Amino acid sequence: MKKLVVVGNGMAGVGCVEQILRHAPAFDITILGEETHVNYNRILLSSVLAGEKPADEITLNPLEWYWRNKIRLRVGARAVDVDADLKVVMTEDGEVTSFDTLLLATGSSALMPPIEGIEKDGVFAFRTLDDTRALLERAKPGVKAVVIGGGLLGLEAARGLQVQGCDVTVVHLMDSLMERQLDTLGSFYLRAKMESLGIRVLLAHSTKKILGEKKVQAVAFVDGTRVDADLVVVAAGIRPNTDLARRAGLLVNRGIVVNDYMETSHPDIFAVGECVEHNGICYGLVAPLIEQGKVLAATMTGNKGPTYTGTVQAAKLKIMGVDVFSAGAWTDGAGVEAVRFEDPALGIYKKLVLRDGRLAGVILVGDTSDSHRYMDWLRSQADLTGQRRHLLFPPAGEDAGLDIAQMSENATICGCVGVTKGAIISAIHDRGINTLSQLKEATRAGTGCGSCTSLCQDVLRAVAPDFQEDGRRVLCGCVPFAQDNLREILRSQRLKSVQDVLDIYGNGEGCEICKPALSYMLDMLWCGDHDEDRSARFINDRVHANIQKDGTFSVIPRIRGGVTTPAELRRIADVAEKYQVPMVKITGSQRIDLLGVRKEDLPKVWADLGMPSGQAYTKGVRMVKTCVGTEFCRFGTQDSTSAGIEMERRFENLFTPHKVKMAAVGCPRNCAEATVKDIGLVGQEGGWQVVVGGAAGKSVRRADLLITVETTESALEAAELFFQYYREHGNYLERTYDFVERIGIDKVRKDTVYAPEPARLALLDRLRKSKNASYDAWQEGRSPVNRTQFIPLHPIEPVQDLTA
Repeated sequence: MKKLVVVGNGMAGVGCVEQILRHAPAFDITILGEETHVNYNRILLSSVLAGEKPADEITLNPLEWYWRNKIRLRVGARAVDVDADLKVVMTEDGEVTSFDTLLLATGSSALMPPIEGIEKDGVFAFRTLDDTRALLERAKPGVKAVVIGGGLLGLEAARGLQVQGCDVTVVHLMDSLMERQLDTLGSFYLRAKMESLGIRVLLAHSTKKILGEKKVQAVAFVDGTRVDADLVVVAAGIRPNTDLARRAGLLVNRGIVVNDYMETSHPDIFAVGECVEHNGICYGLVAPLIEQGKVLAATMTGNKGPTYTGTVQAAKLKIMGVDVFSAGAWTDGAGVEAVRFEDPALGIYKKLVLRDGRLAGVILVGDTSDSHRYMDWLRSQADLTGQRRHLLFPPAGEDAGLDIAQMSENATICGCVGVTKGAIISAIHDRGINTLSQLKEATRAGTGCGSCTSLCQDVLRAVAPDFQEDGRRVLCGCVPFAQDNLREILRSQRLKSVQDVLDIYGNGEGCEICKPALSYMLDMLWCGDHDEDRSARFINDRVHANIQKDGTFSVIPRIRGGVTTPAELRRIADVAEKYQVPMVKITGSQRIDLLGVRKEDLPKVWADLGMPSGQAYTKGVRMVKTCVGTEFCRFGTQDSTSAGIEMERRFENLFTPHKVKMAAVGCPRNCAEATVKDIGLVGQEGGWQVVVGGAAGKSVRRADLLITVETTESALEAAELFFQYYREHGNYLERTYDFVERIGIDKVRKDTVYAPEPARLALLDRLRKSKNASYDAWQEGRSPVNRTQFIPLHPIEPVQDLTA
């Protein structure tokens, strides 16, 4: 069995090994990794820096994968020399590893310009997981951070640092940001967006010196000006790592020279990734490296045939709320024509460059929703002469399924990990995939930056025989319509009773599935202005308590935020004694449960308690769990108790597609487990993180970061926006964690906290109307004198975004 040694445990090297394994080769594989981590997704480092993902969630290949495939992995093993004649690799620790075949996947390193003082404490690169962790240790509220470099990586680093509370300045040598990907006008729109987020941008500034004795204190420029700094991030480009290749005697220019089969100048040494040069081009993005790996795997396993002919270079800025996409040759010049659109009010700029009727390049700023269509045109070089009227805007009502059908099988759906449309279709047919989560697990599509989620859903919708995550399944046999269609039917025809819906669009009778669902839809759509049929509700909703296995009921009064009073405790104790309640239990939701109450006693129990229902039985807001926060806890950074109580007041008594559990914690120690709740507020120095879609049941799901804001009111408003959006778009009996997975967190953010002001105001207004129509469930049948009115605490303004 031949010994294959891979130098490099990154995305290119391991991605190539994955392709090699698919050919069932006879290789004894050893991987030498300089970093001390298993293979991880470098694309998501900016998400780790911004706090959107923890470091342990970006792992691509856990240790178990190496063991399962009988791969010897040496981490922290820096290769320092290669003897091509003896066929050995030497590592820094003195160990010698022999090979029959060598794969160099050494990647690239951050380019550190010859700036005086660049060696000082407080100067960082932003290239690896260790770099990211080091930055997170230094990035605190009030820290002055300077990022040298206005390219993709520099802007992502800047935004991540700002989310952590830093005062950030971006310094760029050129007179426009991302000049390799954007023209002057596109850069202008990008700069305006970055500055609107609170990031200072200095263009045409050449850094002369980093000031300070041992630690960074300031950055000085050639023009004599300076900027104070506590830390500096250098993101001035990358340099291919070619030292080993030179020592092995390989042909090296800027990178390791390879041919179309990814072969180097030595027959037993191959190279892939950012360290290689193909036809004079070194690629620094992930998608080309995946394509190279597929070709090289075929070459190395004796299946030589596919060739690498180069990649249409495309770049996407991974900053939440800042949509930028660029691909191909977008420059103006002889023989090309440009088609442009711009809307300064919306911050949207689009530019297509055509050559001989075919797309040559594209720039999108502010709206990147059609990027996949343009990439397909760039790759296929389709003749667009007949589509000139619809280049920038597809025809009204164009079916997404048709758009998908027109894409070639080789079109890349997920650029982060190189998954094509053909690979997704094969996985759907071969494995019976019909959900987005299954597709992610099988192909990794959508596990990178997440921008391809909607495209993956379109493919599933078009191909999977029973796609279960797009909301298109019929409600039940009684009412054979999808829930989104039903909502539109109820709205457009102004149907306001369950029976009317069943008579007109159903079987006239209904069942335990459709009747509660229709009751919820009517309540949500008409904000209480409908014909409420209590017989259509589940038994728990009808009697305002949770039925137990012995036929008795559980009564839980509402104790907002887990905060009660001696008087409330006395009333609960008196009721428990009076009605001989078998068990009084403190719940995991910081409330008190009276278990074993007889059905006939329920009205009297509620009357004697004189407390609102905690609605522990309903498809609605259950509770908000809180920690002590700042009032007593020495670690608290935000007043989580008050925030939690206020959040509960705003949402209680409202119906939702499924139960909603919430929490507010005063610091990242997370004592009330906010990160596994449907909606959570996580306090931190200088603000709040608002997280959504968490779960702690049979399967645990860490909540996604919706947004990071400075004030409690902004955090509550962001929670309100998500809450109402879920109410309106969630399928009945769909928890928030399934809803977020189905819709995609990017779309959720875009339609809520990043939505234009009129859309946000409309969501909040509909929530206000529903809240004003709600009242405590135990008072049903009486005059709802204790209605909880929705009282906005301030004129509603756009949420200030501190996320990325």
